[in-house]
Amino acid sequence: MRLDVITLFPDFMRQCADVGVVGRARERGLLQLETWNPRDYATGNYRRVDDRPFGGGPGMLMLIEPLRACIDAARAAAGPAPLIYLSPQGERLTQASVRRFAAMPRLLLLCGRYEGIDERLIAREVDEEVSIGDYVLSGGELAAAVLLDAIGRLQEGALNDADSAAQDSFEDGLLDCPHFTRSDTEGTTGIPDVLLSGDHAAIRRWRRLQSLGRTWLRRPDLLARASLDKDDRALLEAFRRDWLASQAKNEP
Repeated sequence: MRLDVITLFPDFMRQCADVGVVGRARERGLLQLETWNPRDYATGNYRRVDDRPFGGGPGMLMLIEPLRACIDAARAAAGPAPLIYLSPQGERLTQASVRRFAAMPRLLLLCGRYEGIDERLIAREVDEEVSIGDYVLSGGELAAAVLLDAIGRLQEGALNDADSAAQDSFEDGLLDCPHFTRSDTEGTTGIPDVLLSGDHAAIRRWRRLQSLGRTWLRRPDLLARASLDKDDRALLEAFRRDWLASQAKNEP
């Protein structure tokens, strides 16, 4: 897969793509990253990429002309691709949308700065607006780095264990179960007995129970949208019953 990022800070994006799973995906030829700087396509002695907005107000807006020229150059380099604008006004990024993006052969990511981008360019050039949360960043680069990481780890062969991604939170609409590993100082203290039993069927059941229960406690909105079968509903009811009993027992 190829990702082209339009940004005023190309070095930052390249540094983000050099580490961890994304760096390994690039080394293995699974993910290609290219950056495009709108300032390289600005004209005039100062190579300006921003100006004041009509109607007044604080801040500056990114100019249409250098952005459009930069977008055109990026598209011409490797063919057409959807242009994704990282914006707090976009649709919230989910694991489902990450999987959709990860399956595409190429994406263009547009990082805004200052107070944003001229609305006319958004209307004419942008295919989707994507937000990573209900808060405002100084620019789109951090959001693009989040999307880069989420997409990169889903490229086939990027993870050493392919089952790792399948067990992540949100993959089936639920949060992941708690995990434990070996500790020289803690030993097996606090580890549920079932995880030490070697009974794989019981372990699978416990993990599903915990996944359902944790989602119920922390993200009931996800649970409301999840498709639960008869067994899942029974497990969730068992978790609720035990949790409510433990709460009542701990009340003064």
